[in-house]
Amino acid sequence: MPGVRKHLIIRGRVQGVFYRVSFQERAFALDVTGWVKNNYEGSVEAVIEGSEGSIDKLIKWCYHGPRGASVTDVEVKSEEHTGSFNTLSIKHGGW
Repeated sequence: MPGVRKHLIIRGRVQGVFYRVSFQERAFALDVTGWVKNNYEGSVEAVIEGSEGSIDKLIKWCYHGPRGASVTDVEVKSEEHTGSFNTLSIKHGGW
């Protein structure tokens, strides 16, 4: 069965609450790969790949995130699966 790739933008109070680290831990548990990063305007962005079931579970988690987060919106776009990731990394900087 082919994998799924999604591009996410998570908005709300999602920076300064360990959202990226919690996202990474959840992705590891679900065998989801890709990357996650903070954006300059305060959102969290991610590109993830994995099985449809695992991706769906991670996206569902994104709507509440870790304790301290207050998610107001999760934008989800489908992209073509590439299989180019080995793990889920946290991107730093780049603003």
